[in-house]
Amino acid sequence: MPSQQVPTEFVRALQELDLSSSDILYGTPLTGGVSSDIWRIETEKGMICAKRALAKLRVAADWQAPVERNQYEALWLQVANKASANCAPQLLGQHPEFGVLIMNYMPPSDFHLWKKMLHDGIAAVATAQSVGIVLSRIHSYAAKQANLAEQFPTDDIFYQIRLEPYLVATASKHPDLAPVLQALVLQTQSNVKTLVHGDVSPKNILIGKQGPVLLDAECATWSDPAFDLAFCLNHLLLKCLWTPASTSDFLKCFGVLSNTYLQAVDWESKEALEKRTAHLLPGLFLARVDGKSPVEYITDDHQREQVRRVGRALLLNPVDQLKQIALAWAKELAT
Repeated sequence: MPSQQVPTEFVRALQELDLSSSDILYGTPLTGGVSSDIWRIETEKGMICAKRALAKLRVAADWQAPVERNQYEALWLQVANKASANCAPQLLGQHPEFGVLIMNYMPPSDFHLWKKMLHDGIAAVATAQSVGIVLSRIHSYAAKQANLAEQFPTDDIFYQIRLEPYLVATASKHPDLAPVLQALVLQTQSNVKTLVHGDVSPKNILIGKQGPVLLDAECATWSDPAFDLAFCLNHLLLKCLWTPASTSDFLKCFGVLSNTYLQAVDWESKEALEKRTAHLLPGLFLARVDGKSPVEYITDDHQREQVRRVGRALLLNPVDQLKQIALAWAKELAT
């Protein structure tokens, strides 16, 4: 895509953050996000990446979200890189008035999107293991920072952009599951243990030479780490419908990522965290066909029914171990 003139808000933000002195800048809008305008911008100091949060997300449902959320993404970037060096983009600046976040640019020649790799059938257990390691490092480090919780007064934002569109919205399509799904909302709100990313998805993970880089922490909040683990594992289950030939590899990645993460848990009981994750995961699973943000690659009614069957069954009869969820999904896919 050829360069275009960058919107005024981005130019002014860069000027006021002393990252550019130019009145006109050129760049390329980057695709893939539903929650932000993202640009690769050419400045006199080099290439940078800038994003501005949207008040209304680009999905079919009416999904509003507070634009101040990228202030907390900026904070998350700083914490994450202290927890695990280079596991997130480097923060160059954040402009509260314009809602613009500035980061270093990571070229696709050096960083590969995990979502595309998985779609192409490249499901390496070593990659899944490295994601589990990085996620556990961030959670472990943050859990030990006494003053961090007060820096993320984002309960309302997290409800509006995660709990409501996923769990509450799904309950409206499955009224008989409403008590279970509401209980999962309360479970998440009640187990505030550490700093949560909120959108740990293959579309937000770049794989570079030094390991995974987590992007797009707009949902960052002080909450239940089970949410991050369940959110990520959910995508490995769903990818079995996108690239069926790699189902066994996706399920191996599911097991390796979950085991690697759980082995590193040192801020609470591993068993308690796994139990919460195993209870939450089916709700997020069902939400990706019946919530406000259905995955774009499940377009077949038969596949939707497969997700509904397994998701509903596990919500009505919850299991406490993640491997039991993988087994239930493998059994459904084999029928």
